[in-house]
Amino acid sequence: MIQPHGGKLIKRIADNEERDFILSLNLKRIYIEKDEALDAEKIAIGSFSPLEGFMDSEDLRSVCSHLSLKNGIVWSIPILLQIDDPSDLKIGEKVLLVDKTDNNPVAVMDISDIYKLNKKEIANTVFGTLDENHPGVKRLFSKGDYSIGGKIKLLNRPSFPNKEYELDPEETREIFRERGWKTVVAFQTRNAPHRAHEYLHRLGMEIAEGLFIHPIIGLKKEGDFDSSVILKAYQILINSYYPHRKVLLAGLSTSMRYAGPREAIFHGIVRKNYGCTHFMVGRDHAGVGDYYDPFAAHKIFDEIPDIGIKIVKFYNVFHCDRCGGIVSENTCSHPEEMITKISMTKIRKALSEGKRPPSTMLREEVADFLIENFNLVTEDYR
Repeated sequence: MIQPHGGKLIKRIADNEERDFILSLNLKRIYIEKDEALDAEKIAIGSFSPLEGFMDSEDLRSVCSHLSLKNGIVWSIPILLQIDDPSDLKIGEKVLLVDKTDNNPVAVMDISDIYKLNKKEIANTVFGTLDENHPGVKRLFSKGDYSIGGKIKLLNRPSFPNKEYELDPEETREIFRERGWKTVVAFQTRNAPHRAHEYLHRLGMEIAEGLFIHPIIGLKKEGDFDSSVILKAYQILINSYYPHRKVLLAGLSTSMRYAGPREAIFHGIVRKNYGCTHFMVGRDHAGVGDYYDPFAAHKIFDEIPDIGIKIVKFYNVFHCDRCGGIVSENTCSHPEEMITKISMTKIRKALSEGKRPPSTMLREEVADFLIENFNLVTEDYR
């Protein structure tokens, strides 16, 4: 079984006795957003190994400047706990992190650092832009100007829709063992499945013993598909067309950062922690708008040390009338008039009008379900 990132699967979860004792201490409370509560959970269950808490200033600087933690381990995305006013906090103090949406004390934190953020520098290095129309920049700028770092321990799981679809890294690793999967390819998505996705799934099942479909079901930007719709659409596709023994579907409740190439690295590391040996990176991975070169997420893996999971790069995938099926630019050279580009924008538009997209783009069973259950995220990123 592949080793977790950093060599050890982090587990920082209080047992019932420890949790009850911590809650009896009447610690100072810091009220956090849902996305930060979910990040705390992912740190504690090992999804973000080797992180043991929210980043201190040294790790943040190293991640932004060198794509690594201060200890040299490759890491690409800041995992921050932003606050407005640190004046009543001090280093060395224990605090409760409380989900402000339901008053749930999610974790206890040992504060090791309190520091002011240079948001513009972070935005430029991580997202490559200061444009607040970028959802990741918007999120960064909308939160506090300070951050606190330190190890955390999970007290209670945060609530969130579709949590029943989630599996912890320990659980997926055990499932892979039970199924005898020595090689597992992970597929990352934030969208409902179309025919180009299916093409990649089938290639994944050819190169590995198992396919782990692991859609992001955390907070997303306005206009993305609702997570429950995505998960059910995938169930329809799997039940109708895939060999069940070869596929595992589970959700990942963390926010999309829309950080393009840097997020591709992050997504690969996370799937490595879940026990995957291969990770698919396609065109414009984790991109939004036209902020990134379509294949920047491919190139960045040539610029960093090997992260220990095999990156499977895919290029443009489309339907070719002459070839009679879904192909890629590596396997087809027919002219554009024979080609149908598989565009999620076009698919969404057709679905919103109650129209079934052509079968060259979307399976009929999936299309019918999506028409009946068409539901996009209607709130902004926060």
